[in-house]
Amino acid sequence: MTKKRIFKTSIVLLLLLLTSLSIAACGGSDTGGGPKTVTVMTWETVDTNKLIDQALAAFMKQNPDIKVERVPSPNSDYGQKLSSLVLAKKLPDIFWAGNDTEQQYGAQGLLYDWSSQAQQSSSDFDINKFAPNSLTNWKTSDKLYGLPTLMNTYGIWYNEDLFKQAGLPLPKSGWTYDEMLHDAQVLTQKDGGKVSRYGLWNTPDDPFQTNNCAVSAGGTSFEDKLLSPSSVNASPEFLNCAKMFATAVQNGSVTPPGYNVDSAQDSFVAGKIPMLYNGQWLAAGFLQSKPGFKYGFAPLPQVKQNVQLYDAVGIASPTYVKNPDATWKVMQFLASKAWETVLPGSPVAPAAYVPSSTPYFDTLKKDDLSSVSDSVNYILNTPDKVGIRFVAPWSSKATDVITANWNDILLGKKPLESGTQQMVQQLNDVIKSNQ
Repeated sequence: MTKKRIFKTSIVLLLLLLTSLSIAACGGSDTGGGPKTVTVMTWETVDTNKLIDQALAAFMKQNPDIKVERVPSPNSDYGQKLSSLVLAKKLPDIFWAGNDTEQQYGAQGLLYDWSSQAQQSSSDFDINKFAPNSLTNWKTSDKLYGLPTLMNTYGIWYNEDLFKQAGLPLPKSGWTYDEMLHDAQVLTQKDGGKVSRYGLWNTPDDPFQTNNCAVSAGGTSFEDKLLSPSSVNASPEFLNCAKMFATAVQNGSVTPPGYNVDSAQDSFVAGKIPMLYNGQWLAAGFLQSKPGFKYGFAPLPQVKQNVQLYDAVGIASPTYVKNPDATWKVMQFLASKAWETVLPGSPVAPAAYVPSSTPYFDTLKKDDLSSVSDSVNYILNTPDKVGIRFVAPWSSKATDVITANWNDILLGKKPLESGTQQMVQQLNDVIKSNQ
């Protein structure tokens, strides 16, 4: 064999070796030689991600044919990160998403349809065991673009000690909007006519929370349907509820629109806030910071009937997912069993998959947070729910309309009735132009 031929043969062998090493480095799984790789991206905190990693490690031990890799992502800029990956067509196989994002991306044809896989239930995962309405609101027509994972609930955190000092009964399921706003006025402190302590921070007064009040009073809903509404309207009940909140804003008993509430969680822990409207997820932080007073969590008030807000977050996949079968196995796990490992150490929210919610409620009760457990359970099982935001591809345009109108309406800078009707007309124009 000539030197020239030996050299060519060596080059070919070297290229074959490099190709083999490259395949192995990228996960020979995808060529059939090893475990299939599934990438996952979350918006969770460092501590919660550590628990998710523990859960995924257990999953991979039980499923050696699948390798799950979590893609690092900052939770504060998650939306921006997601948008950049969409543009680059480099979305991971599974990514955390809000219901609105899932609906938007699904309508744009960016997401994988899991409908056929979801029809095949097993003893470990029964598609019929999700919380009421949660799975339904993740569907578009007959397509299922992802799975809900956690159910957010909204209510009033309260300082029990301040309520007792003021001689007020503690908030509880079934209390009314009149009672909440009365309590806010009693708990407000003023010095020389200037508010030194608001009775209620972050008041639930945007059009969607106002809608909660209106529907509870027997009015028609602000939006005609939760997913991609075709119109909005302001019923007489809606206007009455808006007047209640506007009065509370203008008499100084609740924080006004635009008030900086970035320090609300710390201020509540310091005992400076009697009532704080927010979500159940604050419980995880309160358990770590250990406020020096008794506190509790109550559902949103009602007028005549119990109505609560709907908000689910979950997971979705891009159309170009590489290994659908392996990815679906991971999807099922992340929507169910994974939370049984995560929630005891980070009780942020109940799982949308009902059987996996038990550890969440058990953890709250063990840590003497029965009011949180009872209120969250009460909210989840409320059959009548309204949306907390627009869930539609045009939602950002509609939000701009609300921002330009609503705060001025509550502050009395715009007439309440005519200003609200003007806002409604502008929103309907946005909807119509995007149909």
